[in-house]
Amino acid sequence: MRMALNRAARHCAALLVLALGAFTLGAQTAAGPAEEQEAVVVTDLGTFRFAFAPEKAPRHVEQFIRLAGEGYYDGSAFFRVVLNGIIQGGDPLLKDPKAKRELWGTGGLRLLKSEFSDLKHEQGTVSTVRVPGEADSDGAQFFVCVYPQPSLDGQYSVFGKLTEGLDVVAKISQTPADANGIALEPVRIRRITIEPKRHAPFRDATAAELKRTVTLETTLGTMRLETMPEWAPEHVRQFLNLVAEGWYDHTGFHRLAKGFVLQGGMGYYREPREAHQADRWVKTLKAEFRDDVRHEKGVVSMAHGDDPDSATTSFFVMLADTPTLDGKYSAFARVIEGLDILPLFEQEEVDGETPVRRLELVRATLDPK
Repeated sequence: MRMALNRAARHCAALLVLALGAFTLGAQTAAGPAEEQEAVVVTDLGTFRFAFAPEKAPRHVEQFIRLAGEGYYDGSAFFRVVLNGIIQGGDPLLKDPKAKRELWGTGGLRLLKSEFSDLKHEQGTVSTVRVPGEADSDGAQFFVCVYPQPSLDGQYSVFGKLTEGLDVVAKISQTPADANGIALEPVRIRRITIEPKRHAPFRDATAAELKRTVTLETTLGTMRLETMPEWAPEHVRQFLNLVAEGWYDHTGFHRLAKGFVLQGGMGYYREPREAHQADRWVKTLKAEFRDDVRHEKGVVSMAHGDDPDSATTSFFVMLADTPTLDGKYSAFARVIEGLDILPLFEQEEVDGETPVRRLELVRATLDPK
């Protein structure tokens, strides 16, 4: 897979070949500041969303928001794909199902001057198509990067970044295509709407508001946690954001070190293993270590890699007092009910530290205040 992705990255620039077209630019119709809005792209293969970068490409953002509001993109299609590389769409000609194949990609060009910036063509970047070799020929067509495309940096005007639905974009990129990357059957854009940007549920919560109880329903019974924002406020904030959105539901406990820890909370171990709408809230967290917080039985702490500032979602529940972890991991909650189910976990058969059977966090929910 990595070889295929790298190959796609090398060939994207070569395959982004476009013919010419024109469209008339009208007045702005966007309501509210662009930085507080995002595009919702509904296709035959699913929905993805992206936020705008008006500080980097204001004219491109204004145009996209206005055209989306006019229904310009509704019924068009993603017609050019590079496997796990890019998808390209937005040509108004494809709204006509009888449009000649050789004309796909020729509509909606030469509308704007380029707005190149320091934004990179990273995974999830949304950028504007232009006529290759012709300056200031940007149009209404756009493309989305499934995989980083550094060869396109400084060549195309980046105006957005995916917030949800990378899996959908990847699926579109896998559409069968000819040798030139033209889809045998274009993936229809049912509609593009502009909606208020979603914000994490606890983004602006105060320390008092971060003090919550969370119920964890597991394969072996139920526990209730009390979050401890006085210990690690940003770890609590991210944990509550994900609980509120159901992100932890059906994730597995992948590590059971008896007499030590029970660990879970990784999206990789969710069933079914697919992207989640709350992936956008997952951030890498800086360490919030406290020497005065003890890793005692029932304390919940966040795992991290070799870098202390690498914690994200995976947490562990202490099965026994382990003072060697104090000041090295960010404890953020404690079990207030259900300690009696921890011995049930320790009775489970393991292969090393991996449970032999699937042990699941079936559901994590916020208790009413």
